[in-house]
Amino acid sequence: MITLTGNSLTLEEMKEVLFHQQQVRASEESIKAAANSRAAVERIVAEERVVYGITTGFGKFSDVLIDKGHVQDLQLNLIRSHACGVGEPFPEVVAKAMVLLRANALLKGYSGIRPMVIEMLLELVNKEIIPVIPQQGSLGASGDLAPLSHLALVLIGEGEVFYKGERMAADKALHQEGLLPITLEAKEGLALINGTQAMTAMGVVGYLEAEQLAYESELIAAMTMEGLNGIIDAFAEEVQVARGYKQQIDTAARIRKYLSDSLLTTQQGELRVQDAYSLRCIPQVHGATWQALDYVKEKLVIEINAATDNPLIFDNGEVVISGGNFHGQPIAFAMDFMKIAVAELANISERRIERLVNPQLNDLPPFLSPQPGLQSGAMIMQYAAASLVSENKTLAHPASVDSIPSSANQEDHVSMGTIASRHAYQIIQNTRRVLAIEMICAMQAVEYRGVDKMATHTKNFYTKGREQVSSIKKDRIFSKDIEKLAEWLKTMEFSRFTRNLSLS
Repeated sequence: MITLTGNSLTLEEMKEVLFHQQQVRASEESIKAAANSRAAVERIVAEERVVYGITTGFGKFSDVLIDKGHVQDLQLNLIRSHACGVGEPFPEVVAKAMVLLRANALLKGYSGIRPMVIEMLLELVNKEIIPVIPQQGSLGASGDLAPLSHLALVLIGEGEVFYKGERMAADKALHQEGLLPITLEAKEGLALINGTQAMTAMGVVGYLEAEQLAYESELIAAMTMEGLNGIIDAFAEEVQVARGYKQQIDTAARIRKYLSDSLLTTQQGELRVQDAYSLRCIPQVHGATWQALDYVKEKLVIEINAATDNPLIFDNGEVVISGGNFHGQPIAFAMDFMKIAVAELANISERRIERLVNPQLNDLPPFLSPQPGLQSGAMIMQYAAASLVSENKTLAHPASVDSIPSSANQEDHVSMGTIASRHAYQIIQNTRRVLAIEMICAMQAVEYRGVDKMATHTKNFYTKGREQVSSIKKDRIFSKDIEKLAEWLKTMEFSRFTRNLSLS
């Protein structure tokens, strides 16, 4: 059981909840904080004070006063009118992350929402009632209004959910679990939708996949080194230390460890003096990707414990401030950075694929074909990789440099962070497929060199890979191989190859 405080949630804990169905609960202190801020909202309503979103309309309607007899109507209308997302739904794991993150943010005690609403969110997480949330429609400032409105619909018994393998009406799933829909009170609708949880949830899931993919890319690259009799000297520790980047140093150390007992790598001058950059510069390029991922992780860890509501309630309601914590610019930048960083893993991987299949660049059979000419072998797999890499370049265009004013120019600068996070996720999926192609080619190459000469770590990885994709004895529908291996790379438990690896 993971206890939420609003301040201490970690990415590892999120991973446990999202992928291992760990249950969650709220700490007593956080529930008390939420109750105190709720009492402040009720005083504001009773005293008929003018406070944005509590006794006024929203956005450009912030100057319109609302009679306290209509506070429930105001919140209900808000949720229904803002639930205008379009397109395919977010992956279920992302939608579940949104619910978890919204609950954690509300537990900070700045939002004025009743504890029972937060408890309802936690029930959705624990009972795997996952809101159906369309991916498109958020500008990433004033929070992720449209996506989070679809989340909030479920609490009031409207909208749709994924539940026990089915897509169904929310009220039906709630009924099956013995849960009653909630009637939203003053400020509660606004508190549920004013936040960055859509872009952050998408970012967290994307980051967790990107982190694993970055580790896998190194092991795949190590196997390619063996398939091409790569020169190991370029990975020497003193070379990396001379530049000084920790991530570059660590990447080279892992590659050296993977290849420590290989009989397929070479020394400089043994076959050639230098390798091409796609081999020689693995520590520099992959290390730079790790630098970017470290930045992304730092921002996500802050954001998953951030108060992104508006207005925020301080000093037991004595101070209520309308600010801009809902603005997604920090995450928008981070997601754009992740897009570029992961795209580069695909970029350099595709160049290694070319070196594996091009007979002008190696001494292997042309295109790794078992019968060159009659059998095309891996020829068109390189085409597919090139196509994915090109698509990534388009998706990597930064979303955060764009802004379109909304709400009659009241909200005149927005982040587009949710678009950035969605595109980052697409790039991660594309990159995984490129790396799957590299692995297929690398496995074929080491077979020509001699599997018995492989390093212990890479041979173990090769053996596991061959359980997914068989050796190329004749041409077949390689699309199936690429997708199967990509899915394996996504779902496998990789810690046995990396996190438990001593670099000393």
